[in-house]
Amino acid sequence: MFTGTSSVSLPAKLINGGIAGLIGVTCVFPIDLAKTRLQNQQNGQRVYTSMSDCLIKTIRSEGYFGMYRGAAVNLTLVTPEKAIKLAANDFFRYQLSKDGQQLTLFKEMLAGCGAGTCQVIVTTPMEMLKIQLQDAGRLAAQRKILSAQAQLSGQGSAQPSVEAPATPRPTATQLTRDLLRSRGIAGLYKGLGATLLRDVPFSIVYFPLFANLNELGRPASGEKSPFYVSFLAGCVAGSAAAVAVNPCDVVKTRLQSLQRGINEDTYSGFLDCARKILQNEGPSAFLKGAYCRALVIAPLFGIAQVVYFLGIAETLLGLPRIQP
Repeated sequence: MFTGTSSVSLPAKLINGGIAGLIGVTCVFPIDLAKTRLQNQQNGQRVYTSMSDCLIKTIRSEGYFGMYRGAAVNLTLVTPEKAIKLAANDFFRYQLSKDGQQLTLFKEMLAGCGAGTCQVIVTTPMEMLKIQLQDAGRLAAQRKILSAQAQLSGQGSAQPSVEAPATPRPTATQLTRDLLRSRGIAGLYKGLGATLLRDVPFSIVYFPLFANLNELGRPASGEKSPFYVSFLAGCVAGSAAAVAVNPCDVVKTRLQSLQRGINEDTYSGFLDCARKILQNEGPSAFLKGAYCRALVIAPLFGIAQVVYFLGIAETLLGLPRIQP
């Protein structure tokens, strides 16, 4: 990332971050959907056994585009979200290196902390809406399974069992209206604390790790690292940071899910959620969806860093590209 050797072109950074986010989300969204559904499963109410099982069942029951439920929310808000995250990290790195000295690891982590804190302004409502849309298919599948079991158990009954009508799936616009009407703006920011506890540590780990991995691939001539080095550095740093904060992501996903399946726990806050998960599902539950999240984040940030370092926006705006 930017080291503060020259001024930051903020509009270019915002455009680069937005382009990277759009490309990345389009590529990896089905895996993110599987992650959300796996994380929301509780013991005794399992619908999916793995990521591949989740995707196969989703395609069978909801069609190919069922894997992209909630994608419109992400594609709409990922541009400002990624733009804020990447541009804020550049800004803080620039401010922290004004003395002309190379950033220390502590200052790199501090810049990442600032970036993670800024991005939750957009991340929290984006994740809130996305999770409701993504998890609707899991809840529908769970109701269908329970209905089928009830029919089998009641086959000897004189009265035929009646299947419950399918619940209409909400849209992002309907969810937003309902939340604003019933809870105000705070409804869109449910799980803000958990989002901060996930995104701030993520950025503290990701940005310094990426910067140092990318530096390892810099040629001796002093030129910037090749694009494939930036891609690999983004993938490795993103995966490591994603797995490190996955327990907070599991808690955040549970807290932001407004609808619950039959006999599933409800939670009053971060600590209550973490305690119930630990008691009822064991420590391994905090790693639910970890490999899915790593598979999402790796290419997402790899693509982001390639777009960022290619300087697409600088080319479009006719600005000189900043050497990382």
